[in-house]
Amino acid sequence: MSPSPRRAPPVWLFDLDNTLHDASHAAFGPTSRAMSDYMSTHLGLHPEAATELRQHYWRRYGATLLGLVRHHGVQASHFLHETHLLPGLEQRLRTSAHDRAALKRLRGRRFILTNAPRAYALRVLNTLRLADCFEGVISIEDMRMFGHLRPKPDARMFRHVCARLKVRASRCVLVEDTLEHQKAARGIGMRTAWMQRYLDGRFRGTLRDCDNAGAKRVEVGVHPCRKPSYVCARINSLQALRHLR
Repeated sequence: MSPSPRRAPPVWLFDLDNTLHDASHAAFGPTSRAMSDYMSTHLGLHPEAATELRQHYWRRYGATLLGLVRHHGVQASHFLHETHLLPGLEQRLRTSAHDRAALKRLRGRRFILTNAPRAYALRVLNTLRLADCFEGVISIEDMRMFGHLRPKPDARMFRHVCARLKVRASRCVLVEDTLEHQKAARGIGMRTAWMQRYLDGRFRGTLRDCDNAGAKRVEVGVHPCRKPSYVCARINSLQALRHLR
């Protein structure tokens, strides 16, 4: 009896914020304030009204930018540039000391898939010395289809990414912290891994290459997740991905 053929390695699609680094600490607060300030300035809104509208568009469309483009004619590139200047970002960035090694051990192609702008993504990856772990970066600038932005969780964009990479959806694994994105990806046949390391706000990991003293202990491994059903595995460490094939 001949041995069964070896399964081809997966294509890994990694989110960036709160998946590969602690964005809640480094970026989310300043970015949210920058977006509200942008809307207050360019739409002539009171600061409180700008914040309320920003949150409304995020809940309705999954990205504040989509509401601004659709209802206010905002130029996406201008908004993304102005809201991601983020002075002092590099000094706030922190991640697990072991992630770089864990990524490099993964068999298969590896890409970043982020709703953030490319300049910001590269800034984070280069500072954390993770850029050489990935074959490419698919950012929000690459998520335009037929003249319209289609960021995560748009299933059409996920299909477009598969076509661009010339791979079946079933070969892809989306590693994400956002469940809505995982649900859409699972709906077209991708496998999903839910990164939970940064969700509770207690992570105290490395600042670039500093010591990892004070980091919260996490259990390494893949934990089967029955609810929600579209999550194939929930993880607290990138090292756990070696169990996903």
